[in-house]
Amino acid sequence: MAARNDPPADTAGSLPEATVVRLPVYFRGLVELAEDGTTTVSSQQLAELAGVNAAKVRKDLSYLGSYGTRGVGYDVGFLVQQIGRILGGSEPAPVVIVGAGNLGKALSRYDGFGASGFPVAAIVDADPVVVGRRIAGVTVRHVDELPKVVKESCCLVGIVATPAAAAQSAVDRLVAAGVRSILNFAPTLVTVPDDVGLRKVDLATELHILGYYEHRRGATRATG
Repeated sequence: MAARNDPPADTAGSLPEATVVRLPVYFRGLVELAEDGTTTVSSQQLAELAGVNAAKVRKDLSYLGSYGTRGVGYDVGFLVQQIGRILGGSEPAPVVIVGAGNLGKALSRYDGFGASGFPVAAIVDADPVVVGRRIAGVTVRHVDELPKVVKESCCLVGIVATPAAAAQSAVDRLVAAGVRSILNFAPTLVTVPDDVGLRKVDLATELHILGYYEHRRGATRATG
């Protein structure tokens, strides 16, 4: 079986950013394997699931202190436990969504958050029309109640799903309420203090990038 060398306590803070970005992809693939009853996986199999090469998988896992056994591979259950701990620990990290529009509703209904250890515990909005409504089993509260909501629900992560013009205000409110990890879906840049983690998901930008490559392929076909 795979060697089981637990990483040092500060491993999660010393991983290269590129490795951190790939760990959730490995984790998703490993969970699927575990659900299918697979107990061991080779670096090549995991690489195919993650869309990277096997050498990169082996290097990434070596940072965690995990080394597969030649001819056997890695222990799937152990990797799920190990990577899960590094990506957020064994305890759930409740999420509050700011913005109950179409995007906020869609995100609140996404089962993947809860399955990954990030249950949606609260939703807030400034629109009195939606305040009080229930979305995916959660009652929308007014954004002015955000500090109280964060405290009551023990929210550790904030998701900004507001229009661009309201995004910075939403971020500022989350920071003031004590949230130190924020995922921004609004199509605009926002700023946070140095002690706050911020990740941005810009769907329009990703589509534009795909559009660029599609245009390139079209031009190649036309001249080929």
